[in-house]
Amino acid sequence: MTKQVNVHDLQKGMYVSELDRPWAGTPFLFQGFEIRSDEQIIQLQQFCQYVYIDTNLGQTSRSAHRTAGQLNTPSPPSTALTHAEILKLPLRQVIALPRYIDLTTLEEEMPVARTIEIGMRELVYSIMDDVRLGHSVDSQRVRVMIVDMVDSITRNPDALVWLTQLRIKDEYTALHSVRVAIIALAFGRHLNLSVEDLNVLGIGALLHDIGKLKIPNEIINKPGQLTPQEYKIVKMHVPHGVEILESSSGIPRAAIDVARCHHERYAGTGYAAGLSGDRIGLFGLIGAIVDTYDAITSDRAYRAGISAYVALTNLYRGRNKDYHGELVDQFIQCMGVYPIGSIVEMNTGSIGVVITVNRHRRLRPRISLVFDENKEPYPHGTILDLAHVATNENGRPIEIRRVLAAGTNGIDPSSYLPTGP
Repeated sequence: MTKQVNVHDLQKGMYVSELDRPWAGTPFLFQGFEIRSDEQIIQLQQFCQYVYIDTNLGQTSRSAHRTAGQLNTPSPPSTALTHAEILKLPLRQVIALPRYIDLTTLEEEMPVARTIEIGMRELVYSIMDDVRLGHSVDSQRVRVMIVDMVDSITRNPDALVWLTQLRIKDEYTALHSVRVAIIALAFGRHLNLSVEDLNVLGIGALLHDIGKLKIPNEIINKPGQLTPQEYKIVKMHVPHGVEILESSSGIPRAAIDVARCHHERYAGTGYAAGLSGDRIGLFGLIGAIVDTYDAITSDRAYRAGISAYVALTNLYRGRNKDYHGELVDQFIQCMGVYPIGSIVEMNTGSIGVVITVNRHRRLRPRISLVFDENKEPYPHGTILDLAHVATNENGRPIEIRRVLAAGTNGIDPSSYLPTGP
């Protein structure tokens, strides 16, 4: 049941299902979230006069005064949920009790993440050479590398996610696979998937595009629009990939589902089988979101990549049509309203790059400042942590005003990659 509530009557625990205006004009990238902090209430009061709350998913104003033991909320999920059960539950319930906490800082994890990323790159090129020669995929090497990647992601996902900012257009096919694996695992961690599931998801995400090695390079890298016949050939990378993985020993069936289903669309408009809804399966639904996200944020031979913020906006527009709606909402939560690598302008006029998300206060990330209000450069390594710095020296609140387009002022986010301790 939905209920209209004045923003001055909002309380923590209420579930906001709709705003009184288009969500795109607010700091909230999606409609449908539980109010968990005073900061969110303040943000809603700044942009809205009223909102609609879902009393089935959150507290009403009366229930907000009950004690925690009296709240009419669903029981937390068990740790042994099947993929089908995860998709049937409200995902906010699935992630209600986090399985993982950050065990290292970004800076502490970065040296390990760099070693893993280099190893993953070398592995992908080795796999590509093997497949081109007609050999099967060395699943044992893949498993060993994915275990290391999962270990790093579960300690702190930000370091490996940062390394997805290293984008080389001429190496798109190889690095896309590595980036998709990293982002899929960060998302899986956010969804509280078990370590066993994360390992399988990582294998599938890394190998999801292996079938493209069977497609002529002149089509894959064509700078212009594909002809209908060329597009038909490109779509064949899905069955090619499934065939390669099924003929390689030791690749879990659920991992192969990522390759099989990452181009399926929730409404049934995708390929290769035209599956719809939950028939696509959890890993296929995750693969579709993550593959699209990395593809549209990457520079390609035929177009420049868009910012992560705009990419999340585009994914949101495709919820329940192209992508599972609740998974999109949770992916946005996972990546953050201001994803790592975003170029942002502060309300003080300064410009910086987001270097870590804040998993507890989404609007208060850590930022590496690049230019001051006069567009004079800051010394490299000048950090602003919005979680701890609320005002400037004049007592003015410091907030992110807006996200800027990729490449604004010639800023390359990878130049602000945090170093280790």
